[in-house]
Amino acid sequence: MMRRLVNAVIAALDLGIDFLSSLGVSDTFLRFGIVGLFGLVWDTGTVYALRDIAGLYVAGTCGFLVSASINWVVNRLWTFRDRAHSSAYVQWVKFLAANSIGFVFNRGTFFALVTFSAFCRQQPVVAIVAGSIAGLCFNFFLSKRYVFG
Repeated sequence: MMRRLVNAVIAALDLGIDFLSSLGVSDTFLRFGIVGLFGLVWDTGTVYALRDIAGLYVAGTCGFLVSASINWVVNRLWTFRDRAHSSAYVQWVKFLAANSIGFVFNRGTFFALVTFSAFCRQQPVVAIVAGSIAGLCFNFFLSKRYVFG
């Protein structure tokens, strides 16, 4: 039952991506962006779950690691499914290493906003979104070229 639901969701997403890619948008970039949006949910959930226990800096770092790991799995199985893959462990480490550059922009933006903005300390989702946008292009290029290439 769950597998059928997942397959139906993937089929629906693929139809939308096929339509948008017919307009000239990269299908791989669209998939990567959709995965990133889901990663944003994991990241935000982790930050909100841990912020009172560990503080925003530790929660933000944990949120990045959780979402990056989940994003790697989904990118491996969906975004770059048509590519040959190295061993899962090696590829996961490469994904985290490549995305460490995006991490600098992503979490640098997040940390700056929660440090200097009272609003972002109260509503860290704003800082998470800003950081995610800052890291997206770096993460896509490096993932496409070096991790899943």
